[in-house]
This record gives sequence, C-alpha cells and structure tokens, in this order.
Amino acid sequence: MNTEVVSDLNVSRPIRVGILGFGGLGQAAARLLMPKREMVLVAIADKGGYVYTDEGLDGTSCITAYQTHGSVGYVESVGKLCDNSIVELITKTNSLVDGYFFALPNLPNDFIASVTKQFMAAGWQGVLVDAIKRTSAVEQLLGLQSELQDRGITYLTGCGATPGLLTAAAAIAAQSFAEIHRVAIRFGVGIANWEAYRATIREDIAHMPGYNVATAQAMSDAEVAALLDKTNGILTLENMEHADDIMLELAGICPRDRVTVGGVVDTRNPKKPLSTNVQVTGRTFEGKISTHTFTLGDETSMAANVCGPAFGYLKAGVNLHRRGMNGIYTAAEVMPQFVH
Repeated sequence: MNTEVVSDLNVSRPIRVGILGFGGLGQAAARLLMPKREMVLVAIADKGGYVYTDEGLDGTSCITAYQTHGSVGYVESVGKLCDNSIVELITKTNSLVDGYFFALPNLPNDFIASVTKQFMAAGWQGVLVDAIKRTSAVEQLLGLQSELQDRGITYLTGCGATPGLLTAAAAIAAQSFAEIHRVAIRFGVGIANWEAYRATIREDIAHMPGYNVATAQAMSDAEVAALLDKTNGILTLENMEHADDIMLELAGICPRDRVTVGGVVDTRNPKKPLSTNVQVTGRTFEGKISTHTFTLGDETSMAANVCGPAFGYLKAGVNLHRRGMNGIYTAAEVMPQFVH
C-alpha cells in the first residue's frame, strides 16, 4: 500500500484549518497551505478582524488585504472588522473548523493560555497547535490538561522548529543511548527585514540579557530598530528559556537541566548566520560515549521549519481527536504526519 492511500485512509476529507495571527508567520502558513489538498484554510483572525468561508480562502487575497489595510477583515465579501476577533470567529464557526494554528506572539507570557481559555469557554471542540517558545508558557498550558480533556480539545504544544522539529529529533536520537548527558540546540535565523517578523523578533529580544517579556513587549518599533542598529542587526542568544527542556523531561529523555538552547538571528540578511542543529550526547549500553547531530538545511527558512511541523502536528492531532484522545501533548510525545 503506498503512502498516498494510507494518507487518504487517515483523512477522509480535507481538514478545515484556521490561523490565529497574520503577521510574518501567519502569512507564511497561509502560503504553505495553498498547494495542500489534505488541508483547506477556511478561517483567519488578526487583531483588527477576521475572515471565514467554508469554501476555502484565497491566501493571496488575504495576504494582500493584510499588507494593504492591516487586517484580513478587509477581504472583500467575507471579511469582518471587529475588536474581539478571536472570540467572534470561534462563535461564528464553532464546529466548522477542525483545528487552529496559533501564529500568535506570546506577549505577554500568558497570552496563549488566555486564548486557549477563550476556546474552552466557547465550548469549541477540536485541535489546537502552537509554536510556543518559553518553558514557563508551556507550564501554564500543562496546567490546563484536565480542562482540555473534559472539554474535548486536543492541544499540541511546542510544535514549531525549536521547540518542535528539533525537540522531536532529539527524542528519536536519544534512543541510541542508555543515558543522555546533554542535548544542545543551536539555531540560525536569517531574515531580510525584521519588520516582517516583528512579534518573533520581540520574543527573541526578551531572551537577551537586560530584557524580559514585559520590556520587549513595551518597546516601540523605533526602539527595536535602534537596538538592531547597535548590534548591526544581529541578535545573539544564549541559555534561552526554551520549552525543549520541559518537553524532553516530560518525554523521559533527560532532566531539563541537561538541555540548552541558543542561537543567532540576523535581521538584515536572509542567509542563516549558522546552521540550525541539535546535538544529543549520551552513553550507549556498551559504555561508549557518542554524539548524534541533526542539522537542518540552510536553504530551509524559519517559516518553513516552523509552519511545516506545525501543520504536520495538527494533522496528527486531528487523528488523535477522532479517536477521543483529548488533553495536551508535546512535540516530543507525538509524531507529526506529513500533509499532502
């Protein structure tokens, strides 16, 4: 049986997908979904409005409306401008959307948890996926485990690149060892213009010495630009509070203090300043010490390495949800499924 047939057995009809947040990451997610046949984009919400149609959205029109007017609410005939777009979208669509990808900035640090509570309060049932970064933010979501189970929501957290793709790779690489000594994740991100990923850059700044979530959130665009001028557009990040640690600990791979995450972000050059990789060092059952290294191709963008896994996990989440497996899971516990 070929993979196409297996895929069709797993997904009887296209999965109806929504995107919350439509900055750089949300727009990239819409572009990624355009050629897919197993998923159809039907809903988008940003801070100024939302757009929904059960026939499927034209991603190009949504991107044009957002870039021209600042909101998808301006999409002709199907868009709506409003101040409380997420709640209105949930209420309007209810069971008409199978799953949502949170392409939202987690600023403040409890924002994703607060949005999740809005879904629960509305009585919505389905699959939610995030690409959240901070350990403390994931801990907040883990505290919602029983409520998510009771309310029929399957939630997959930490499903971007890191945490996400690299965390899952570390969990697989760990199987060669009897004991894991160290998991070291290093990422390189290159973007031509930081303004295309304002929220992501602010989250990265929050990890820098002398900054935190509150100060990064309060920075104006001019202040961000001034900081980048001082650093020649380079952000160097070390010993970040990254949820790879709690995810690998929950999966039984190693204690969280053996996991380190850092990287370099170039906000003025699309070329990666270093190759994104994860190194897993451990002791085999024969007593040998060795290291596995998994390196992402330099040609793959941040958007490709975040959005691709996110929708792979969303597809896996839909299959879990259809089997009645609700509650919260991490990218280190569940294998993503390729979206054709």
